[in-house]
Amino acid sequence: MAASPELPADPGDADFDALQEDPARWIGVVAALGARYSSAPAVPAGEGSMLVALLGRELVLKLYPPFLRDHFEFERAMLGHLQGRLSLPTPRLVDSAEHAGWPYLVMTQLRGTPLDRVWPTLQQHERCAVLRTIGHLAAEVQTLPLGPLPALAPRWADFLQGQRDRCQARQQRTGLPTHLLAQLEAFLQGPVPEGPEVILTGEYTPFNLLYQGGKLSAMFDFGDGLVGPREYDWLGPMCFLAAGDAARIDAFFDGYHGRPFDRGRREALLRLLLLHRYSHLKAQIALPGWQAAPDFATLAALIWP
Repeated sequence: MAASPELPADPGDADFDALQEDPARWIGVVAALGARYSSAPAVPAGEGSMLVALLGRELVLKLYPPFLRDHFEFERAMLGHLQGRLSLPTPRLVDSAEHAGWPYLVMTQLRGTPLDRVWPTLQQHERCAVLRTIGHLAAEVQTLPLGPLPALAPRWADFLQGQRDRCQARQQRTGLPTHLLAQLEAFLQGPVPEGPEVILTGEYTPFNLLYQGGKLSAMFDFGDGLVGPREYDWLGPMCFLAAGDAARIDAFFDGYHGRPFDRGRREALLRLLLLHRYSHLKAQIALPGWQAAPDFATLAALIWP
């Protein structure tokens, strides 16, 4: 297939973001690729940060820009590594290939509604049940052998140092309140979670979990995965779903290891949240009024009461 003008050879972040937000510019290319696997028309998925299209009701095609080839390679390995080993379904890899320097995956489509759409309608006991399931799922993933994944992920120490180097600028850009920004450098001098390295999906958020029949039905999207300390993957469900609710926090940890959260770990977790690959507290902390916290210790106690 000839190179297409809709897919620039060497896009930058801004170029790709503009392309991703305008499906009319790329759906023709994805449809042509998808025709190799399905006679169904390609329909933009409308979600996610890559170029993703549904091929009928059975398949999904996910196209990555050249500068995220490492994410493509990690997700491809994760799909194979997780397949059939968890209590929830994950996509089955059908094929991986490349078009004009853009790698892509074809995988099976999963059943269910994205959890972020369902969550506002759930009662407290249903939310706790979901978090208990997520905790159990995270524990399942983290007990698996690492397999080929360490060779495809950055060394944790290197990743964390890079995040430290960029943290001040990132937090300023994403709107961390000025009074907290002034305390950031000193706060980050404290300890962060350490421990045996495990598989990190980077997700367990409501955007990458499906819900059907009154329970979680599937998990997907592993391109942001890493290999590192287990606490990194606690952050998504804690911020987006537990949202400062003690019962929900303890429900997650009940599913994870059968005991309540150790509140003495709050500040170390907050440091890790500030150093997260996509740290953006205004978008991640689903807790009204958190910006008024006078210091990070108070903020940690609000997030993990």
